[in-house]
Amino acid sequence: MSIWKLVDEFDRDDALRETAEEARVASTRGSFLKKAGLGAGVVIGGSAFAGAVPAFARSSAIPASDIAILNFALTLEYLEANFYAEANKLGKLSGETSRFAQVVANHEASHVTFLKQVLGARAVAQPKFDFKGTTADQAMFQATADVLENTGVHAYLGQVGNIKSKAVLAGAGSILPIEARHAAWIRDIRYHGGTTSPTTPAPAGFEEGFSKAKILAAVKATGFIVG
Repeated sequence: MSIWKLVDEFDRDDALRETAEEARVASTRGSFLKKAGLGAGVVIGGSAFAGAVPAFARSSAIPASDIAILNFALTLEYLEANFYAEANKLGKLSGETSRFAQVVANHEASHVTFLKQVLGARAVAQPKFDFKGTTADQAMFQATADVLENTGVHAYLGQVGNIKSKAVLAGAGSILPIEARHAAWIRDIRYHGGTTSPTTPAPAGFEEGFSKAKILAAVKATGFIVG
Protein backbone atom coordinates (compact mmCIF):
# COMPACT_ATOMS: atom_id res chain seq x y z
CA MET A 1 0.00 0.00 0.00
CA SER A 2 1.41 3.39 -0.96
CA ILE A 3 1.83 6.15 1.62
CA TRP A 4 -0.85 8.25 -0.10
CA LYS A 5 -3.36 5.38 -0.14
CA LEU A 6 -2.57 4.82 3.53
CA VAL A 7 -3.25 8.50 4.24
CA ASP A 8 -6.64 8.23 2.53
CA GLU A 9 -7.44 5.05 4.45
CA PHE A 10 -6.50 6.59 7.79
CA ASP A 11 -8.44 9.80 7.18
CA ARG A 12 -11.65 8.45 5.68
CA ASP A 13 -13.52 8.96 8.97
CA ASP A 14 -13.53 12.00 11.30
CA ALA A 15 -12.50 11.00 14.80
CA LEU A 16 -13.19 14.44 16.22
CA ARG A 17 -16.65 15.35 14.88
CA GLU A 18 -17.06 18.07 17.40
CA THR A 19 -18.86 21.38 17.40
CA ALA A 20 -19.54 23.77 20.24
CA GLU A 21 -22.89 22.06 20.84
CA GLU A 22 -21.66 18.47 20.92
CA ALA A 23 -21.32 16.78 24.28
CA ARG A 24 -19.00 14.10 22.98
CA VAL A 25 -16.96 13.11 19.98
CA ALA A 26 -17.76 10.26 17.65
CA SER A 27 -15.30 7.41 18.20
CA THR A 28 -13.98 6.49 14.77
CA ARG A 29 -10.58 5.85 13.33
CA GLY A 30 -8.49 8.82 13.25
CA SER A 31 -8.30 12.17 11.47
CA PHE A 32 -8.20 14.01 14.77
CA LEU A 33 -5.81 16.57 13.38
CA LYS A 34 -8.43 18.00 11.03
CA LYS A 35 -10.76 19.27 13.72
CA ALA A 36 -8.30 21.03 16.02
CA GLY A 37 -9.75 24.27 17.34
CA LEU A 38 -13.44 23.52 16.90
CA GLY A 39 -15.89 23.79 19.77
CA ALA A 40 -16.03 25.95 22.83
CA GLY A 41 -14.55 23.84 25.60
CA VAL A 42 -15.16 20.59 27.41
CA VAL A 43 -15.09 19.34 30.96
CA ILE A 44 -13.10 16.31 32.00
CA GLY A 45 -14.58 13.94 34.53
CA GLY A 46 -13.23 11.18 36.71
CA SER A 47 -9.95 11.03 38.54
CA ALA A 48 -6.52 11.27 36.96
CA PHE A 49 -4.56 8.08 36.55
CA ALA A 50 -3.10 7.20 39.94
CA GLY A 51 0.49 8.29 40.27
CA ALA A 52 0.74 9.84 36.81
CA VAL A 53 -0.16 13.49 37.30
CA PRO A 54 -1.56 13.90 40.82
CA ALA A 55 -2.05 17.64 40.43
CA PHE A 56 -3.96 17.38 37.16
CA ALA A 57 -7.17 19.42 37.31
CA ARG A 58 -10.02 16.92 37.45
CA SER A 59 -12.98 19.14 36.64
CA SER A 60 -11.48 22.05 34.74
CA ALA A 61 -12.69 23.11 31.31
CA ILE A 62 -10.14 22.20 28.63
CA PRO A 63 -10.10 24.13 25.33
CA ALA A 64 -11.11 22.09 22.29
CA SER A 65 -7.70 22.72 20.71
CA ASP A 66 -6.09 21.06 23.73
CA ILE A 67 -8.50 18.14 23.38
CA ALA A 68 -7.20 17.71 19.83
CA ILE A 69 -3.62 17.72 21.13
CA LEU A 70 -4.47 15.14 23.80
CA ASN A 71 -6.08 12.90 21.17
CA PHE A 72 -3.02 13.34 18.98
CA ALA A 73 -0.91 12.15 21.92
CA LEU A 74 -3.32 9.31 22.68
CA THR A 75 -3.07 7.92 19.16
CA LEU A 76 0.72 7.89 19.38
CA GLU A 77 0.49 6.20 22.79
CA TYR A 78 -1.89 3.58 21.36
CA LEU A 79 0.73 2.83 18.71
CA GLU A 80 3.57 2.52 21.18
CA ALA A 81 1.61 0.54 23.76
CA ASN A 82 0.45 -2.02 21.20
CA PHE A 83 3.92 -2.31 19.70
CA TYR A 84 5.49 -3.22 23.04
CA ALA A 85 2.61 -5.43 24.14
CA GLU A 86 2.89 -7.49 20.95
CA ALA A 87 6.67 -7.77 21.28
CA ASN A 88 6.34 -9.04 24.84
CA LYS A 89 3.60 -11.47 23.87
CA LEU A 90 5.70 -12.98 21.08
CA GLY A 91 8.66 -13.44 23.44
CA LYS A 92 11.38 -13.14 20.79
CA LEU A 93 13.46 -10.56 22.65
CA SER A 94 16.32 -11.24 25.02
CA GLY A 95 18.68 -9.57 27.45
CA GLU A 96 18.45 -5.83 28.02
CA THR A 97 16.15 -5.47 25.00
CA SER A 98 13.58 -7.73 26.66
CA ARG A 99 13.84 -5.77 29.90
CA PHE A 100 13.44 -2.51 28.00
CA ALA A 101 10.31 -3.81 26.24
CA GLN A 102 8.70 -4.94 29.50
CA VAL A 103 9.38 -1.71 31.37
CA VAL A 104 8.37 0.57 28.52
CA ALA A 105 5.22 -1.45 27.82
CA ASN A 106 4.03 -0.63 31.32
CA HIS A 107 4.83 3.05 30.86
CA GLU A 108 3.02 3.33 27.53
CA ALA A 109 -0.02 1.46 28.85
CA SER A 110 -0.11 3.92 31.76
CA HIS A 111 0.00 6.84 29.35
CA VAL A 112 -2.95 5.40 27.41
CA THR A 113 -4.94 4.87 30.59
CA PHE A 114 -4.23 8.37 31.82
CA LEU A 115 -5.09 10.12 28.55
CA LYS A 116 -8.29 8.11 28.11
CA GLN A 117 -9.42 8.97 31.62
CA VAL A 118 -8.73 12.65 31.05
CA LEU A 119 -10.50 12.69 27.69
CA GLY A 120 -13.44 10.53 28.71
CA ALA A 121 -16.04 10.29 25.94
CA ARG A 122 -13.92 12.50 23.70
CA ALA A 123 -11.08 9.99 23.46
CA VAL A 124 -10.45 8.74 19.93
CA ALA A 125 -10.89 5.04 19.32
CA GLN A 126 -7.84 2.82 19.11
CA PRO A 127 -6.81 2.04 15.52
CA LYS A 128 -5.86 -1.43 14.31
CA PHE A 129 -2.17 -2.13 13.90
CA ASP A 130 0.07 -4.39 11.86
CA PHE A 131 3.69 -4.13 12.95
CA LYS A 132 4.90 -6.13 9.96
CA GLY A 133 7.20 -8.51 11.80
CA THR A 134 9.15 -5.82 13.64
CA THR A 135 8.10 -7.20 17.02
CA ALA A 136 9.41 -10.71 16.28
CA ASP A 137 13.03 -9.88 15.45
CA GLN A 138 15.36 -8.31 18.00
CA ALA A 139 17.29 -6.06 15.61
CA MET A 140 14.13 -4.88 13.85
CA PHE A 141 12.44 -4.29 17.19
CA GLN A 142 15.35 -2.17 18.41
CA ALA A 143 15.42 -0.06 15.25
CA THR A 144 11.65 0.43 15.30
CA ALA A 145 11.54 1.28 19.00
CA ASP A 146 14.29 3.84 18.39
CA VAL A 147 12.18 5.52 15.71
CA LEU A 148 8.94 5.39 17.70
CA GLU A 149 10.41 6.79 20.90
CA ASN A 150 12.19 9.64 19.14
CA THR A 151 9.00 10.38 17.19
CA GLY A 152 7.17 10.62 20.51
CA VAL A 153 9.72 13.10 21.85
CA HIS A 154 9.46 15.28 18.75
CA ALA A 155 5.65 15.09 18.86
CA TYR A 156 5.23 16.16 22.49
CA LEU A 157 7.88 18.84 22.16
CA GLY A 158 6.22 20.15 19.03
CA GLN A 159 2.95 20.76 20.87
CA VAL A 160 4.09 22.40 24.11
CA GLY A 161 3.87 25.88 22.62
CA ASN A 162 0.32 25.22 21.38
CA ILE A 163 -1.17 24.05 24.68
CA LYS A 164 -3.45 26.60 26.32
CA SER A 165 -4.41 24.87 29.55
CA LYS A 166 -1.87 24.72 32.37
CA ALA A 167 -3.35 21.38 33.44
CA VAL A 168 -2.84 19.89 29.99
CA LEU A 169 0.68 21.31 29.87
CA ALA A 170 1.43 19.66 33.19
CA GLY A 171 0.11 16.34 31.94
CA ALA A 172 2.06 16.45 28.68
CA GLY A 173 5.11 17.69 30.56
CA SER A 174 5.05 14.64 32.79
CA ILE A 175 5.08 12.28 29.80
CA LEU A 176 7.67 14.04 27.60
CA PRO A 177 10.74 13.29 29.77
CA ILE A 178 9.73 9.63 30.03
CA GLU A 179 9.61 9.35 26.25
CA ALA A 180 13.03 11.01 26.10
CA ARG A 181 14.43 8.51 28.60
CA HIS A 182 13.00 5.66 26.53
CA ALA A 183 14.64 7.09 23.42
CA ALA A 184 18.04 7.36 25.10
CA TRP A 185 17.73 3.88 26.61
CA ILE A 186 16.95 2.09 23.34
CA ARG A 187 19.62 4.06 21.51
CA ASP A 188 22.17 3.03 24.13
CA ILE A 189 21.06 -0.59 23.71
CA ARG A 190 21.45 -0.36 19.94
CA TYR A 191 24.80 1.38 19.82
CA HIS A 192 26.34 0.64 23.21
CA GLY A 193 27.55 4.16 23.87
CA GLY A 194 28.69 5.22 20.42
CA THR A 195 30.54 8.51 20.33
CA THR A 196 29.23 10.18 17.16
CA SER A 197 25.80 11.33 16.06
CA PRO A 198 23.41 9.66 15.56
CA THR A 199 24.84 6.72 17.49
CA THR A 200 25.30 8.48 20.81
CA PRO A 201 22.20 8.32 23.06
CA ALA A 202 22.26 12.12 23.48
CA PRO A 203 23.66 13.49 20.21
CA ALA A 204 22.91 17.19 20.74
CA GLY A 205 22.37 19.85 23.37
CA PHE A 206 18.93 20.81 22.04
CA GLU A 207 15.98 18.97 20.53
CA GLU A 208 13.54 20.02 17.82
CA GLY A 209 9.77 19.79 18.06
CA PHE A 210 7.89 18.54 15.01
CA SER A 211 4.48 19.64 13.74
CA LYS A 212 1.44 17.37 13.87
CA ALA A 213 1.49 17.06 10.10
CA LYS A 214 5.12 15.92 10.07
CA ILE A 215 4.54 13.38 12.84
CA LEU A 216 1.39 12.06 11.18
CA ALA A 217 3.22 11.64 7.87
CA ALA A 218 6.01 9.75 9.63
CA VAL A 219 3.56 7.45 11.39
CA LYS A 220 1.64 6.77 8.20
CA ALA A 221 4.87 6.03 6.36
CA THR A 222 5.47 3.07 8.70
CA GLY A 223 2.31 1.38 7.43
CA PHE A 224 1.62 0.19 10.98
CA ILE A 225 -1.90 1.70 11.15
CA VAL A 226 -4.18 -0.47 9.06
CA GLY A 227 -7.69 0.43 10.18
